[in-house]
Amino acid sequence: MGNWAWMGAGWAWGWLFLLLLLVGLALLIVLVVRLAGGGAGRGGPGGPDPEEGRRRARAILDERYARGEIDSAEYDERLRRIQER
Repeated sequence: MGNWAWMGAGWAWGWLFLLLLLVGLALLIVLVVRLAGGGAGRGGPGGPDPEEGRRRARAILDERYARGEIDSAEYDERLRRIQER
């Protein structure tokens, strides 16, 4: 019976190793998918175009000015900030 008493501890380490292996594989898959995606959404290749963002911001600003939501001074200030970016 003496030798069989240690069998349970060996299995515990095996399950822990298996769990760590699966977590590592999952992280590796996530990393590969993110790298293959080209970093989309973070300004990398395939990400948002900064110039398109400025055009959209200018269009929204123009609409708000046309509806009378903002006055000329606020329009000019916000337009200046958009062009600085």
